[in-house]
Amino acid sequence: QVHLVESGGGLVQAGGSLRLSCAPSTPTFSTYVMGWFRQAPGKEREFVGGIHWNTEHTMYADSLKGRFSIFRGNAKNTVYLQMNNLTPDDTGVYYCAAGTVLRSAPREYLYWGQGTQVTVSS
Repeated sequence: QVHLVESGGGLVQAGGSLRLSCAPSTPTFSTYVMGWFRQAPGKEREFVGGIHWNTEHTMYADSLKGRFSIFRGNAKNTVYLQMNNLTPDDTGVYYCAAGTVLRSAPREYLYWGQGTQVTVSS
């Protein structure tokens, strides 16, 4: 069992930035991939992007390329989602998830964080 602990959500004005973090509970994580998803009220869960833990290869939703980036921290035990130039359409609950293949479908992921709320005001 892998527990994922997220942090960093909050309220930000349009045009601002936020950085979310996700830390897995297990140190032997090199075979996993980490995905970020978001879910707005009344909408389906949407793939934001992901990173392979070992190679640090990343993949992003086409609509978010250039504004969002995913990377591992210097301590290498945390994955970050950097979000820039935020708009009200970015509002939602953001989740990190762990799986074995870097894909965009939520069903591919085995473990999920608790989610963190991001609210962007206009």
